[in-house]
Amino acid sequence: MGRSLRVRHTKPQVLVVEDADDVREMYIEYLEYLGFSVEGATDGRDAVRKAIARERSLIIMDLAMPVLDGWEAIRILRADPRTRRIPIIVITGQAQPDLLERARAAGATEVIVKPVTPSQLGRIVTETLANAGVSTNGITTPPPAPATIARR
Repeated sequence: MGRSLRVRHTKPQVLVVEDADDVREMYIEYLEYLGFSVEGATDGRDAVRKAIARERSLIIMDLAMPVLDGWEAIRILRADPRTRRIPIIVITGQAQPDLLERARAAGATEVIVKPVTPSQLGRIVTETLANAGVSTNGITTPPPAPATIARR
């Protein structure tokens, strides 16, 4: 079996795994705007292939996808010594507490319930990388927008 060449990059490498094109592209564009190097995948099989082919700092994973769902993709990534230590942020539209706990038990580093704004995702990505000891090379997220103040 051939070995793939894994290249080190200066920017944190993020893989966004989401079958909804508009959501995936929105997250990719915002994370690139912040300074991350980002690639997308449309299903779990594509995610596993891309995570093994190129070193990743973090993976953002939807759970409900065609071909190979996020559950099985996480299990495969956690079982492979090349990918088992990559932080995985799960983003799901299902908020049942047992599902969220199952996602953590399957290997998710963080579990977030949709909807997630790009700025929320940016903050979670930088925090997760920092908690994992991965350098963001100076990438910071903008502070949250101030709350609207009602004026008389």
